Amino acid sequence: MFTLSSSCPKSTALRYLHRNPGSEPCAITPPSNLPIKNSNQSRCSYSIHPPANQSVAAIVFGDGSTHSRLHPLTKRRSEAAIPVAGNYRLIDAVVSNCINSDVTRIYALTQFNSTSLNSHLSRAYSGMRLSNDGIVEVIAAYQSPDNNGWFRGTADAIRRCLWMLEEYPVAEFLVLPGHHLYKMDYRNLVEAHRRSGCDITVSVSTRTKGDDRKEDMGIYVIDRDVMIELLTIHFPNANDLGSEVIPGATSLGMKIHTYEFDGYWEDMASIVAYYRANMEAIPRMSNAYNFYDKEWPLYTLPRHLPPTLITDAVITDSIVGDGCILNKCRITSSVIGMRTRIGNDAVVEDSIIIGSDAYYPNNNGSGEDRGAGIPVGIGEGSYIRKAIVDKNARIGNNVMFVCNFSPLSTEIST
Repeated sequence: MFTLSSSCPKSTALRYLHRNPGSEPCAITPPSNLPIKNSNQSRCSYSIHPPANQSVAAIVFGDGSTHSRLHPLTKRRSEAAIPVAGNYRLIDAVVSNCINSDVTRIYALTQFNSTSLNSHLSRAYSGMRLSNDGIVEVIAAYQSPDNNGWFRGTADAIRRCLWMLEEYPVAEFLVLPGHHLYKMDYRNLVEAHRRSGCDITVSVSTRTKGDDRKEDMGIYVIDRDVMIELLTIHFPNANDLGSEVIPGATSLGMKIHTYEFDGYWEDMASIVAYYRANMEAIPRMSNAYNFYDKEWPLYTLPRHLPPTLITDAVITDSIVGDGCILNKCRITSSVIGMRTRIGNDAVVEDSIIIGSDAYYPNNNGSGEDRGAGIPVGIGEGSYIRKAIVDKNARIGNNVMFVCNFSPLSTEIST
């Protein structure tokens, strides 16, 4: 039923009309530009390739599993909620890809340690006018009389959310991990999928590490009807898309297309990868993710913080987020997150300081600091090198912390 010949006889136009049974038969011609439907247009004014914001829904996964490779940064947050480059969260890159690609129907499926991620998505994108039908919908893991457990994997999560995903008529589902850092125009990916005439397209990276090429990292375009049939009929008990459903689709005779992507793509497979991505964000680095690209803006939550206060500090080759208080310190080749406080004579080198949630009182035994004794931030005379300092950390005076990130492995020694 799903086997396709190499000539790809399946027509995208027919497939799209088939999924919109209310449409009247009409002549279809290739458009010179993507059409915009208005109240004066005929009900049959569909092109061979409908616009992405009308035909594609993105499904973004906010976390991996309870055994995250980014632990301990995921001790109290999901992978996609981890801060990056001073002002952003990892999921901002993926949502921004969708918005810039005109994919404005976005469903974020979240589960583990999702409070921070759910709050960020709701506050950052709920008021953003994406399009007439655009939406960023957070679907948190839930229990019901029919399903009394949590999501058991990517396939199980999509299956259990089909009741919501099917409400809006789309031609394809774009499945995305929420914790990868890259820039991809999904319109090119969807167009390649449609031209291939295949049921499923898997994106792969052509970037190499050593002699190995990065293979499937969890980005798929899957025809809507194919997704529903795979998850509900052929593999109703499968938990994972990548290890169960996709290989199963191949065994059924479905056609799988690979889309090669040659741009920067960091999958955050380890703490070392996360550290490297942040260090590469410093402007002196090349061939990395460009956070300053006006042609492909990176969206996030506007926090309305005051400007960073710098008092006799020496800062070299670094990124400094909003609202920091940097006294007479020295910062070199580091990423300093929002609301970071660094005391006099402190030294920070080749490090990531994630920052703070709020401005806590100084060491006066009141407010959030009551009983703590040490204020949030980095104390006077401390030395931090090649370290990742998580949010709201309290480092006292004259503390030395040196961490060695090995470029050849994921092992970290302190």
